[in-house]
This record gives sequence, C-alpha cells and structure tokens, in this order.
Amino acid sequence: MAGSNGKEKTGKKNAAKPSIRCAIYTRKSTNENLDSDFNSLDAQRESCEHFIQSHVNENWITLPDRYDDGAYSGATMERPALKRLITDMEADRVDCVVVYKIDRLSRSLGDFTRMMEFFKEHNVTMVSVTQAFNTNTSSGTLMINLLMTFASYEREVIAERIRDKVAASKRRGKYMGGVPPLGYDVDRKMKKLIVNTEEAALVRFIFRQYLQLRSAMALIKELNGKGLTTKSWTTKKGIKRKGRAWNNSHIYRMLNNPLYIGKVKHKDKLYPGEHEAIIEKSLWDEVKNAIGSEGQSGTSHSKTPALLKGILTCGHCGTRMGITYTKKKSKRYRYYLCQTAKKKGYAECPIRSVPAGDIENLVLMQIRRMLKTPEMVAQTFRQVVRREAATREKLETKATELNIEIATLKSAAERLRDAGNGSSELMADELYGIEAKIENLASQLASIETEQNFYDDHPLSEHDLSDELGKLDGLWDELFPGEKKRIIRLLVDEVVVTDDGIDIVLQADNVEGLALEIRGENSHAKCH
Repeated sequence: MAGSNGKEKTGKKNAAKPSIRCAIYTRKSTNENLDSDFNSLDAQRESCEHFIQSHVNENWITLPDRYDDGAYSGATMERPALKRLITDMEADRVDCVVVYKIDRLSRSLGDFTRMMEFFKEHNVTMVSVTQAFNTNTSSGTLMINLLMTFASYEREVIAERIRDKVAASKRRGKYMGGVPPLGYDVDRKMKKLIVNTEEAALVRFIFRQYLQLRSAMALIKELNGKGLTTKSWTTKKGIKRKGRAWNNSHIYRMLNNPLYIGKVKHKDKLYPGEHEAIIEKSLWDEVKNAIGSEGQSGTSHSKTPALLKGILTCGHCGTRMGITYTKKKSKRYRYYLCQTAKKKGYAECPIRSVPAGDIENLVLMQIRRMLKTPEMVAQTFRQVVRREAATREKLETKATELNIEIATLKSAAERLRDAGNGSSELMADELYGIEAKIENLASQLASIETEQNFYDDHPLSEHDLSDELGKLDGLWDELFPGEKKRIIRLLVDEVVVTDDGIDIVLQADNVEGLALEIRGENSHAKCH
C-alpha cells in the first residue's frame, strides 16, 4: 500500500525497502472515562498498532511517541497532540499517519483539506484503519475527500439538531445547565432550578438597593464593603467554585436576567419558566426603567436612552431638540431634531437634525476631558472639603443631642425604678417604652459614629480626588445607559448645537456630588 516517498530514511531494515515510520494519532471529544485503565484512546491505538503490524513485511514500524488528544473536538485544530504531530512531520520524523477513522483527524472539511495539502507538501501519507484508505493512491484520496464531505455534513446536522433541542427546551421553560444564577440552586435529578432562600434575599436586596442608589458603582462598593460575593456553587463533579467580589458586569447581568421573574429567554423572546420567580414584575419593571435599557416587551425604541433629551438646544433657533427615529432597510437610526424644523419644515433651520450617537459621544468625550483638568479637580476639591467640614459639624451636633437625650431617658428610667412601689404592671409598661426609645436613639448614634469613622479613616487629598474622577473615566464605558443619563443631567446644564460644533454649559457645583458618590458617601446623604 504505502511505498517509498522519495526521502532519505533512517532505521532501514534493508537497502531495498526503507522503513515507513508510522505515527498513531488518536482523539476523543469528551473526557468521559479517560481516567480508566483502558479507554477509547487506548482502544484506537491498539487497533492502529495491529494494522501497522500486519504490514511489517513492508517495513512499517510504529513510532513510540503517543499523539493522544483527549477531550478535544475534531472541529478545531487547536489540539496539543496534533500540534506536536505537525511539528514532527515538519522535522521529517514521520512518513505515515495512522488513524482509527479519518474523523479522528478532523471533522471539518476545510481543515481536513488544508491538512491533506500539508501532508502532500511533506511527503507524508495518511491511513485510516477501519476505512482502509491510503492517501498514497489517487482513489484513496478521492474516497477520503468524499467521506470528509459527509462527516462535515453530519457535524452540521448534529449542531442544528442541538440548536433545535435547546430552542424547544427553552420554549418549555426548562433550565439548560451552566452556572446557576445567584438565588437558585440546581436540582440535578429533576434538572430544574430551585430557590435558595438565603441567596434570594440578597437578590431582592440588590434590586431594591439599585433603585435607591441609582448607581452600580455605589452598589458594588456597598456589596464588597459588606464582604458579600457572587454565587458560590459546586459542580456536578463536586468541585467547589467560590464566589467573587462584585463588579459592574455581575450587576448588569443580574439586573437584566429574566430568570428572576420566572422567565426563560431564547434569542429575543421570553417564555414562562419551570422555576419559581424571585423578583416581582413591578420591581423588575422599575429597575429596567432605571437602567434605561430595552424593556421586557422589546417595544422600546432603542436600548440606549436619549442622553441629551431636555438639555440639547438648537443654536440657530434657541429651541430644544427632541429625539426622533428613522428606519432604512430594517435598521433604525436615532436623531435629535430641532422643534422649529419639525413644526415648520427643514428649510426653516440650517441645523435641522444631528445623529444622536455622534453628538452623545462628543458630549461624553468633552465631559470626561473636563473632569480631568487640574482646574476642575481643584475647584471640586475645595467644594468637597467645605462639604465634609459642614457634614462633620452636623454629625457632631447630632451626636451630642442624641447623647443628651439618651442620658435623660436613662435618668428617667432610674427614677421610675426607685419609685417602683405602686402598680408594677404600669411601671413595667412605662419602662419598656423608655428602653425602646433608648434603643432607637442608640441605633441612630451608632449610624452617626459609622459616618464619623468613615471620614476619619478616609481623609481626602486633591490627588485622591483626581484619582477618583479618573476612575469614572475608566468605568464610563461599563456604566448602564440610565446611569450615564443621570450623570449627564447632574453635570450638564445645557448643550448648544451650532454650525461650528457644540458648546457645553457645565453645572460645576454638581461635580462635588459626583465625586462624593464615586468616593462611596452616597448613604451618608440621609443624615445631612
């Protein structure tokens, strides 16, 4: 079958017949049973060895090196053993590659064709044991190409069947595996999600807290500050995966995951799930509106809200520019349109309309640049220092008032106990009321002391503030659309569009509030 390929060989048995050095390549797509004493790779190699032995009279020899790829798909060329085999062929250490079946080498027709060209270039033949094909003959090459065409077709059919099965299962609301989301565990026997009561409480807290803070950055700092982590879970094989510190991506995925309202998503559609909902539909809708992304029904005009709505002004007419949409070839485009042009016609205004994405990106770029200027940092630092001094004074005053009130109540309770020779039941009720007030005041005092400790433990310098504002620049692309809109409204009083460009009127005083938010002082505002 396989003859001489014309190269100078080593290890000859005789001068007439050079040895054919055979490399055995084996592959298995999954890791199932690979740790057993005799697995699929061993079985493939044994069959190939017997085949080579049957051609010993033609001076076929088995190379000792093993080229085994366990748990690697034939649809990719990124396989370590295959790469070693290719390297050895390039180094002229292999004359023939022996496989159990040709799809062990590749299940992609394109990859297989390129591999055959590589074999030909390096004078290496390929033999399939079970299909009795040899690329050293033209008929063998033709039959192998035909088989690979069918193998490629089979792989595509299998992939299509898997996609159809996944789609059908999701339409029925079934859980399709993977890392379970926070708030759920997996009933592996029933193959469905079940509510984890403790984690579900954390999920509800995160949804409600986001509504209160309206800032993923502030929420992340609060969660990580409390030592809370993402989902900890155990794989099917018993491997424990620890939860991680929260980041923006974790929050975004959670707040946009319809599993929490009992739905399963497939492409753009939602189906009732087999699992129990954790979040009420009303809370979900509130959070979606706050985030500013596309609503559950998919009827929103755009996943990105109109960031400049209400603050963008036409420099020619002096009127506000509202958002509008056009559709061309099933693709939607957003524009800001001058109200004069809208009411009286485009000929009335030279500005007319501007592409929404372009002008929003330009405004964002200008804001990010302004926040990093030394003048803005210095001005904001002075405001923050004044704000913190005033806050510290208020906290000290409030703490003094609470201590006096607590001392007064304790004295009243002591007097009541000393005079307790009358109705013990009435005295007990009154004492209970006083102690409840003391407990409430002590709780307020502890909260104030926590805030005071925050300022003591986190002294702010102008350099620190510059770093904090710089963090916003780095995080900007990860912010939710709703957060970007909120920050723009906080910082920008007006954006005027002219023929020459744009003019941005900042609300510089509000940079202070943004700096405090980034620093993590959002929760302190309640006591000021």
